[in-house]
Amino acid sequence: MTTTAERTAPGGRAQLKFVLILGGLTAFGPLSIDMYLPALPRMAGDLRAADTTVQLTLSAFIVGLALGQLVLGPLSDALGRRRPLLAGLVLYVAGSVLCAVSPDAWLLVAARLVQSLGAAAGIVIARATVRDLFSGTAMTKFFSTLMLVSGLAPILAPLLGGQLLNWTSWRGVFVVLTAFGALLLAVVTFFLPEPSTVRSPARLGAVMRTYGRLVLDRSFAGYALASGLLFAAMFAYISGSSFALQGVYGLSPQAYSVVFGANGVGIVLAGQLNGRLVGRVSERALLLSGLLLGVFGGASVLASALLRAPLPVLLVSLFLLVSSIGLVMPNASSLALAAHARSAGAASALLGVLQFVVGAVATPLVGLGGPGTAVPMAATMAGFALLALAAFLALARKVRPGTPGPRS
Repeated sequence: MTTTAERTAPGGRAQLKFVLILGGLTAFGPLSIDMYLPALPRMAGDLRAADTTVQLTLSAFIVGLALGQLVLGPLSDALGRRRPLLAGLVLYVAGSVLCAVSPDAWLLVAARLVQSLGAAAGIVIARATVRDLFSGTAMTKFFSTLMLVSGLAPILAPLLGGQLLNWTSWRGVFVVLTAFGALLLAVVTFFLPEPSTVRSPARLGAVMRTYGRLVLDRSFAGYALASGLLFAAMFAYISGSSFALQGVYGLSPQAYSVVFGANGVGIVLAGQLNGRLVGRVSERALLLSGLLLGVFGGASVLASALLRAPLPVLLVSLFLLVSSIGLVMPNASSLALAAHARSAGAASALLGVLQFVVGAVATPLVGLGGPGTAVPMAATMAGFALLALAAFLALARKVRPGTPGPRS
């Protein structure tokens, strides 16, 4: 039976427009982080700075991305989505220009912080806009479609960054990011109408009460923790796989990039499979399937590392765990936002911040065993995947979808 929300959700060319615009906004994070990673050694040399100082440009961006979502999410609930989004895009373009012309490393760190605050607007408001436009299975299907961008962006970004460095300097990478931000600013200005007519107070006390209510909501906490903890397993893979696969198993950088790309394709395929199954299978069942796949993949990765299994066994195990993200993230996001139409911005912010906070906890754990072993990475991945399943089973209960959001 088709719900009212599903009948009135944008379709056809209108839905394609939203996929392209919101997909571009969700790509801010991976593009802004991964595109310039191949240039870090050159940046240190050009700016006459220590490697640790240049690496602060990455830390500053992640911190700004988390803090920006906490502020801009509730702000978009109070002011509507367009105004904070446009302001964020202007901030992103300005920060990118400052990055391109920075004469020293510390100014570059500050410019990255400005850039990240603008990127946070795109990420958090894109997710909230999906809740404004869709509900029920239509929302889950749309989140699954966005996984196409979320999965491809981390694959393409470092490749694009590496190719840019063949004919330009690291500053050219930030010029390209400036152009990307300016393009999205123009597109949003002319083609993205205000999707929300619901307004919530922007006072600090009201915002803190909203966050408190969300944190104490068992179902929201369960879905948010399930996605955040599994995302932490993904962070452990991102931060530790290059050392494990190249240092322990002897893969060349080129072979490692192929493996990294194949796992990204796994996320895309799982997301598209989820989009086809949702409606026939409940979101909770699909989410549980993804979490079980993640636990199985994590246990297999850990067993492979402990037993020093052949490399193909480890690669298949990694593929299973990483691919589970494509099943978990769309369903967890949809279910977490379902009952919070009036505070979709704040709820979206908490979802995003939790991923980065828990991911930041997971990242240093992968290096505890030192070089020459993949066990710490494998144990971290398996442990967080198991915690994600436990959070879902202990906290997440069935919720009735909230009142359908306003339609564009």
